[in-house]
Amino acid sequence: MTQTASSTRFPGAGVLSRQRSMDLLRNGNLLLIFLGLCVVASVIAPEFLTARNIANLLQQSSLVGIVAIGMTMVILTAGIDLSVGSTAAFAGMLVAVLISDGVNPLLAVAATLAAGASAGALMGGLSAYLSLPSFMTTLAGLTSIRGLTYLLTGGTPAGGDLPEGFQLLGGGFIGYVPIVGIIFIGVTIIAALVLRGTTFGEYVYAVGSNREAARLSGLPVRAVGTAVFAISGLLAALAGILLTSRLTIGQPTAFSGLELDAIAAVVLGGTNLFGGRGKVFGTFIAVLLLSVLKNLFNLVGLSSFFQMVVTGLILVAALILNRILENRGERA
Repeated sequence: MTQTASSTRFPGAGVLSRQRSMDLLRNGNLLLIFLGLCVVASVIAPEFLTARNIANLLQQSSLVGIVAIGMTMVILTAGIDLSVGSTAAFAGMLVAVLISDGVNPLLAVAATLAAGASAGALMGGLSAYLSLPSFMTTLAGLTSIRGLTYLLTGGTPAGGDLPEGFQLLGGGFIGYVPIVGIIFIGVTIIAALVLRGTTFGEYVYAVGSNREAARLSGLPVRAVGTAVFAISGLLAALAGILLTSRLTIGQPTAFSGLELDAIAAVVLGGTNLFGGRGKVFGTFIAVLLLSVLKNLFNLVGLSSFFQMVVTGLILVAALILNRILENRGERA
């Protein structure tokens, strides 16, 4: 009686429950695949489980992971950000130039993060307020921001003699754990809390699920769309800062193809490319899974060309699996 009345009074409750079940199944499957891959890797390559290799694995995956978290928020609103690689490279060069010119490292980092967020907000605002496709605005950003990166120093690397304290951000360790890995985990947790525990997070999912319905309901659709791109730009800038910190030099050619790696992780993590469904936890696991796969290929000496083929096939398989689960959820 109670269940029937509840279903009648709240007809959307059953649909929401099924969607949550499908999300749990997708993320659960991915976690099981990740754990299984780790077991296989430890058997094939015993050095995989060494503390040094795991630390290197976390350090190498963190930069893509940080950017992928921002990309997840953009895709949840049914947008796409192709400019993250260029933004990260620009940020890496900018922070190196500022510090080399005598700017306080903390101020240089803050200014660089602000520049990344501003670039993201500009592209998000153009898309949201002028109804331009985010694909095109960020594609333009990809080209123009990369051009600005080369203009900063005429295409030559910057830095080379950065303060030791700054170098710890991207290259330091706490025990065996890289600091950049701790930052990646922290960013993931904060993003998860924002998406699931704040009004802004609810707006993100609502805009991605049905933009027009969200607008008619009085939600600040344009502001939300601009904000997620600002967050994406901020996190891309953070990744650029961390890479410069680790290399002690800014490279204008850095992060080529980063946007594709980030999108691949988001899709593999179960986030719907059309918005409205997905979690940063799925992206987090997907980033680690792809890193473990690449690390395993390197340990066994597999050709980089073959690695690209296998990774592509895995992504296609993940898309097919997600589609099957979504179809089952709609029929349930």
